[in-house]
Formats: sequence, structure tokens, C-alpha cells
Amino acid sequence: MSYPKFYDSVASIALIDPLAKVLGAFENGEYEISYLEVVKAAGHSCPTVAGAYLMTQAALKALYPDERAVRGTIKVEFKEELEEGVAGVIGNVVSQITGATDKSGFKGLGGNFARHSLMQFKSDINSSARFTRVDNGKSVDVIYDPSNIPADPQMMPLMQKMQSGNAASQDIQMFGQLWQDRVKRIFENSGDVIEVR
Repeated sequence: MSYPKFYDSVASIALIDPLAKVLGAFENGEYEISYLEVVKAAGHSCPTVAGAYLMTQAALKALYPDERAVRGTIKVEFKEELEEGVAGVIGNVVSQITGATDKSGFKGLGGNFARHSLMQFKSDINSSARFTRVDNGKSVDVIYDPSNIPADPQMMPLMQKMQSGNAASQDIQMFGQLWQDRVKRIFENSGDVIEVR
């Protein structure tokens, strides 16, 4: 399997999942989710997927500064409607990492480990997302804005070629390389695109 090597340099997110422990999936319920795994689940890597990963990573570090984040016990709210813009894409990535879902998630075992209803859209917040620990109510708001990491100017003409059906194989390859280069630069400049408050 070949993929951009910068995926491997993105720090993974350490979690503990009580349900995974009970069901014997991982020893002590401890595991890590990498950006590569998120890309596989999403089917692509883009500024939106990268932003969802970075927002979740930053929020969990703030909420669990000295311990692994507890998957399945984190409520996540978004300002947008589920169907608006890329809210659904972001929600899917956040769900993969935190376990939070709207109504479709796991209903629990004997009243424990439920993940449904932990994700809400169209919330009254002034940030990209709000993450809240269910156990103690501590919340953080996260803002993601990659606008200061511009796309390469060659990308637009290449995209126009692809949309018109006139792109050669090398044009398509170049477009993909430039696209991933922007994603790489977003990760390299994460401090400039993510704000936690």
C-alpha cells in the first residue's frame, strides 16, 4: 500500500475504551487511532478530514491533559446542520475517534457504554465544535480555520482540466500531489489553524 509518507508523521491519538475492554477487543481497552486509519475510513485525505482530526486531537489533549481520552464518554456539538457543507464529513471523523454519534450509535449493554445521542448538530455555539466530558462536564471549544494555508495556484487549472475531461494522467497525479501537499502543510502548521478555548 502506497500513500503520502507524512501520514506516518502525524501524532496518533491515544484512547481508552471501556467497551473495548469489556468485549476483549484491546487489552485494558487501550489503543491508538492514527491519521492513516482515519483516511482509510474516510476514503480520502483533505483539509476537512485533517481539520476534523486536528480539532479532535486538540480537544482531547485539553480535556484529558495527563491521561488517555475515554472513548464513548465525550459529547460533541457542531454549529452547522448535519447536511450543511462538510459537517457530516467532520462528524464522521470525530465519531470514529471519540465514539460519539447522533441517533445511530451503539445503544449500550445493560445501560452502560451507550454512544448514541452524544453528537449534536445545529447547536448554539460560536466555534467549529464543542467537546464535553460527560463525567465532569468540562468543555472546550475548538476553531479550525485553514485559510492561511493556501492551495498551490497550479491546482485550479488542473482541476478545470479534470472537470472538462482533458486532463492527462500526469495532470491528475500532479493534482493529487499538490492536494496532499496542502494537507501536509496544514499539519505542519497546526498551531496556526487550530484554536482551543
